[in-house]
Amino acid sequence: MQQESNLFSQRLGEFITLGTGTSVGIPIIGCDCDVCTSPNPKNQRGRTSVYVGAPEGGFLIDTPPELRLQLLRENIPWVHAVLYTHSHADHIFGLDDVRISGYRLEKPIMLHCEEIVEEQIRRSFNYAFEDPIHNLHHMARPRLEFTRVNLEAFDLLGLRIQPIRLMHGTLPILGYRINNIAFCTDVSEIPPESWQHLEGLDYLIIDALRIKPHPTHFNLEQSLEVVERVKPKRAYFTHISHSLEHEEINASLPDHIELAYDGLSLPLN
Repeated sequence: MQQESNLFSQRLGEFITLGTGTSVGIPIIGCDCDVCTSPNPKNQRGRTSVYVGAPEGGFLIDTPPELRLQLLRENIPWVHAVLYTHSHADHIFGLDDVRISGYRLEKPIMLHCEEIVEEQIRRSFNYAFEDPIHNLHHMARPRLEFTRVNLEAFDLLGLRIQPIRLMHGTLPILGYRINNIAFCTDVSEIPPESWQHLEGLDYLIIDALRIKPHPTHFNLEQSLEVVERVKPKRAYFTHISHSLEHEEINASLPDHIELAYDGLSLPLN
């Protein structure tokens, strides 16, 4: 356990945007646009996810398909838990990459989510929750356990977590407020009862997919309107498509607002 503590102290108190891209990632397969072919690493965006270095360990928000590469890039050796926003493929299909954490820590990785998300994960990763028929070696089955999340605040690894109801088109999903940071991805509407959880923020990280309107995501104009209403000290936009070039868009934004990028680290005060 001493080794575990030393490893996690490297990222203690950090909120890291592991991935900041839309559902197909950037660059997009087969696309030769200026952003997809850009040499600027901040235009290379994995699917959206977050790592939080909490006082008693580390946890993720969502498990995208690039999760293994994201954890290796940030030198994160294992995680204790996952929070889920919703169950779309770009947010859950890296779950097997936390399998190694369960065996290194010798305990289940806790998956915190709503009932509808648990149902989808159980269907998509049935081998993780059913007794295996073949190949019964000790690493054949991930060590995972579910914890149901509702809209009540709860404690996780020494931090207070406040779920925030958001809408992703017609799908109810969750954002999360953790200390001075709120993370709201894949959002197209903020219900009236949720605005209170966005008051007094140091950092707001929110969906801003593209310039044009979209039926299930805020576009850049809508996200700027949210920032103007809640007035965080700083705001970062995530879940970004290839229509937003990092340097060009940042040059057009107010000084306290910018596009997030893979590997951005913010302090959890």
